[in-house]
Amino acid sequence: MGIMVNIVMTPCGEFWGRKWNLLDIVTAVVFFSLHCLCVMAPFHFTWPAFWVACALYLVTGLGVTLSFLEILLTRAFVFRNGSSTCLPTSGFSHFREPIEWVSSHRYHHQFTDTEKDVHSPLQGFWFSHMGWILDSGSRFGKYGGLKNVEDLKRQPFYRFLHRTFLLHSVVLLGSLLYVVGGFPFLAWGLGVRMVCVFHSTLLVNSAGHIWGKQVYLTGDMSRNNWWLGLFALGEGWHNNHHAFDFSARQGFEWWQIDVTWYVIRFLQAIGLATNVKTPTEAQKRRKALHNKVTAAEN
Repeated sequence: MGIMVNIVMTPCGEFWGRKWNLLDIVTAVVFFSLHCLCVMAPFHFTWPAFWVACALYLVTGLGVTLSFLEILLTRAFVFRNGSSTCLPTSGFSHFREPIEWVSSHRYHHQFTDTEKDVHSPLQGFWFSHMGWILDSGSRFGKYGGLKNVEDLKRQPFYRFLHRTFLLHSVVLLGSLLYVVGGFPFLAWGLGVRMVCVFHSTLLVNSAGHIWGKQVYLTGDMSRNNWWLGLFALGEGWHNNHHAFDFSARQGFEWWQIDVTWYVIRFLQAIGLATNVKTPTEAQKRRKALHNKVTAAEN
């Protein structure tokens, strides 16, 4: 309990007393602008704008969980006919395009909850939540940049997204929303939607390593968190994910809601998803934490 209190109460030193480069300043300005847009949204509420935000939340959330995580990172399943290239464009919900997102996530799994971790809450809750994104010097310095994503950097499509993601995720989409539905569509479809997906995704890095239950022995602080599982479309079952990072399914129990898994099952049923990977019951038993505790007691 004392460790958790220290993590949550650690001051936000990542914001002050350091040099901010242009990338950090631009990122902070865009974050602040979107949060301001989100605050204005209730004063411009319309039902069409609300439902547009809900629909885009689902699309962009699945762009992260289904495309970035399941296809590009863990390769938990394969899309037939190479159609997965259409999905990453929907994942631009928190200003992280596929190349950098996959790079930081690979290093996170390699150095989970150590000094080399990109966003461990050992450095404080707010650092793990979003401070690390606003400190590109520290982020790239920790693990030497994008050296672990040569497979994606060789593909012109992902290089294009790497260079232009802010243009189509904010400027073009924002302009389209404004043309179609005016300021309500802009405030809800861009502001509310991006802020909600942004924080629900980043809570996996922060809350997902602080609050919840550990079911499997992973050697790190990852936790299963039911409310985060709802908001993050299944990613909240984070201890499950760290135990079996190859798995397309993160909610292993029937009551562990995993929207991303339901979509994968549908894609599998219609023949679009193949080679879907999940852990066997024997693998889960071997890593189960209660089995380790029982063995130690005996």
